[in-house]
Amino acid sequence: MKSILYLPAKNLIISIPVVLILGFFVGSTLDTMFLKDYILFFTFFMIYPTMIGFKIKEAVDLSHLNVVIGSALLNFIIIPLFAFFFGKIFLSNSPQLFAGIIMISLFPTSGMTISWTLLNKGNVAAAIKITALSLIIGSFLAPLYLYIAVGTMIEVNIIDTFVTVSQIVILPLVLGNITYRLLLKKFTTTYFNTNIKPIFPAISVWSMMFIIFSSISMKAKSIINNPELLVNSILILIIFYLINFALSTMIGRYFYNKEDGYALVYGTVMRNLSIALGLAIASFGTDTALIITLAFILQVQGAAWYGKLSSKYNWLQRKVNVTQLEQNS
Repeated sequence: MKSILYLPAKNLIISIPVVLILGFFVGSTLDTMFLKDYILFFTFFMIYPTMIGFKIKEAVDLSHLNVVIGSALLNFIIIPLFAFFFGKIFLSNSPQLFAGIIMISLFPTSGMTISWTLLNKGNVAAAIKITALSLIIGSFLAPLYLYIAVGTMIEVNIIDTFVTVSQIVILPLVLGNITYRLLLKKFTTTYFNTNIKPIFPAISVWSMMFIIFSSISMKAKSIINNPELLVNSILILIIFYLINFALSTMIGRYFYNKEDGYALVYGTVMRNLSIALGLAIASFGTDTALIITLAFILQVQGAAWYGKLSSKYNWLQRKVNVTQLEQNS
């Protein structure tokens, strides 16, 4: 049972495409629209486990200030503006896809931000702070940004959107904090971190698999009848992520050291697709959910390949001024 519980979480690169393919084939033969009624429930249980042990105070202290400010500028100004103008140019006739790109841009960082930073020997403490701060700021800005960006193209009720964000972010955050305090009354911090905490991401991933399966299966027949929708979504995402990776890498290379650079890249390119997908299905159309679902594949694959290639080609290694080096020596 334990191996089954951890199976999807340990094999995300494989498990997400498998669930997408399975959902597509099931949805192409069966009507799965009834699954939409369970999306909000599973979205809550996708987010809630990740909030148990989430330390809000890590978002407000002043350590690692430079890289945190850099990530905030990228996450809440540069990337949303890029997504907006990118959508205006290429997606003006596809408001649902436009909304999907905007939503991807509005929810930065995820638990994988910290994991990928750790794997690449980056500044984990800075990655934790970026994740905490981004989650809190993004939750409050997302409804307003959505209304401004796509409110003229599709109906965006800013109050309803904020209520949905509260249900899938703020409520799990509060309950996760309460749960953590209750657990620490019974277990030591060491026991919690060693034996209990590793279970939560596995539970979260199972909920995420249900949501991915639901979103792709509900859209399967539309994809068969309109295959260019799938192709367009993939091309849009490839361009979006390539530009994000390139931009964050240039900033990380020239303004930060290598460790902070990794925290910056994974703290800005990795988007919180779980929250974006839950909000998309609850508040918008299935086209919006489709592009976010496909983003799961590109984001995980992109993060893995970036780690390998950046290490091989030293993308985040700051260039040394030879003249300055000789003077210092």
